[in-house]
Amino acid sequence: MPHQSAVTVLATVPSARVDDVREVLDEANRKGAGEVFRFAEAEGVHFARLVLVPQECDSAGELLPAGVVYMSEVDGSPSAHLADLVRRAGEELDKVFGHCDGYPAGGASDGERIAWLRSRCVPCSAFYVNTVGRGRRQMLNEARLREAIEEFLDRHAAELAGRSPTRIRAAVQEYVIGREDLAWARSRPARPALRWRIRQAAHLVGVPLAGLALLPFLVVALPVWAVLLRWHERRDVPSRTRPDHDHVRELASYEDFVVQNPFTAFGAVKPGPFRRITLTALLFLVDYGVRHFFKRGDLVGVKSIHFARWLFIDGKRRVIFASNYDGSLESYMDDFIDKVAWGLNAVFSNGLGYPRTRWLVLDGAKDELAFKHYLRSHQLPTQVWYSAYDTLTTHNLRTNARIRAGLFGTLSPAETEAWLALL
Repeated sequence: MPHQSAVTVLATVPSARVDDVREVLDEANRKGAGEVFRFAEAEGVHFARLVLVPQECDSAGELLPAGVVYMSEVDGSPSAHLADLVRRAGEELDKVFGHCDGYPAGGASDGERIAWLRSRCVPCSAFYVNTVGRGRRQMLNEARLREAIEEFLDRHAAELAGRSPTRIRAAVQEYVIGREDLAWARSRPARPALRWRIRQAAHLVGVPLAGLALLPFLVVALPVWAVLLRWHERRDVPSRTRPDHDHVRELASYEDFVVQNPFTAFGAVKPGPFRRITLTALLFLVDYGVRHFFKRGDLVGVKSIHFARWLFIDGKRRVIFASNYDGSLESYMDDFIDKVAWGLNAVFSNGLGYPRTRWLVLDGAKDELAFKHYLRSHQLPTQVWYSAYDTLTTHNLRTNARIRAGLFGTLSPAETEAWLALL
């Protein structure tokens, strides 16, 4: 069983070539991202996207270049994924990244392409995985298992009518055992590699130990930080900008085609080292939390997110946030506002123009309209987006995993009845 990784490649696009890149991405969108870049053929890709980040000024007024970003969530290592992707879709990648600074000239070898992509990889500051260790193959297999069982139950509904839940489950077990292509369902999913689990355990323990070592410094620094925080918050200037209608229409043209949607947003970090240091520390804590505690389908009450990431670009002058979620954007925003507004404030209040906060976590997103305007104004069109299981919500994936887990083994009559109710 693999672990999941976030792959991010960021390449600079000269201003004269931005329209060329946009045209390539739009063409890929029309033809279908999965077909053009062969994401379905690449090993272990859950989601993938290509997004154009526009040229923009930072908080100090310095013009930052445009860029094209490739992001994917994959099973296994980012290096292995990039090598696999280049082997399968090298020429298609050339059409996008060939407009970027420093890309190998025409006729480049796969090795040169891979080296270039790896040299432009950007690490995530925080990466959320809905269920750590649940790979793409497992998800697709478990969906197929559920379909097979439901088809069996529908086909034999008359003869199974009136049987007890235990006997119905026994019939399902017999059917699955008789199908060689479902033999895997008789065993439990494997765990991620031992080496990876050891690293995770070391990180789980190591961070608090480091915190204890730094405690004397933190006791002195935190009151100073709190005073500086309020000083900065009182001087913050919230944006009153409403999202442009044309921009909203363009965003909407890429949304709500399947049960999931992508969300990609970016923005400038507020000026000065205080906000940059604060945001760096907060994202470190966010990463620790989602890495060790919020990894079983629940991000502080929000259960509709498959993956999410936060990353700095341009020397920590800008931040990108990207996620894959179920349902509409409106329900997605409402879910966050209702359940974890304090978390939104803690992170996003360090972005230029965010609604005014108090003590980092108060107010802010509670001004619902201002927050939604801010989010929509900073959202980027996701021209190229791929999902390996675009008919499955996080709820479906949890249910399918429970069906597999309860298929064999010992269940009480009540548990057996509850298991059948999943179908």
